[in-house]
Amino acid sequence: MSIYIGIWIDRRNAHIVSLSKRNPPEDGYEQAVETIASEVEPRLRLSGGSGVRGTPWGPQDVSVDSKSAARRKKQLEEYFDSVMDTIKGADRIFIMGPGETKNQLKNAINRTKALSGRVMMVETADKMTARQIAARVRDFYEIEDMG
Repeated sequence: MSIYIGIWIDRRNAHIVSLSKRNPPEDGYEQAVETIASEVEPRLRLSGGSGVRGTPWGPQDVSVDSKSAARRKKQLEEYFDSVMDTIKGADRIFIMGPGETKNQLKNAINRTKALSGRVMMVETADKMTARQIAARVRDFYEIEDMG
């Protein structure tokens, strides 16, 4: 059975559209849509700081950014693992979304033995509704009839 996957992903959510052949194949494709919420914490933007009294450009308070960056990296890896667990039976994968998360997911997929080489294309796409995502995935795989 052929399973085609389309993923719209950003740091908050991954919307996964799965298209699989029905039995018998003349019946077309079956579509399923799943959303995975990320638990990646947002970046904190610190402003200001406290200068040393009497000098306007004294030392500033600095957050311990390396710990929060390491924590975010670990959360992102767990997010990608949950996405990859959902798509583990995929024959072809199409990834889209804004920012760099889509490319990071592609790299994570290519590092896994089970899914390596199955990413067909990565495309930049702004915010989309679930219906728009499903339509774009069907269009990418040139599937018109959903049976």
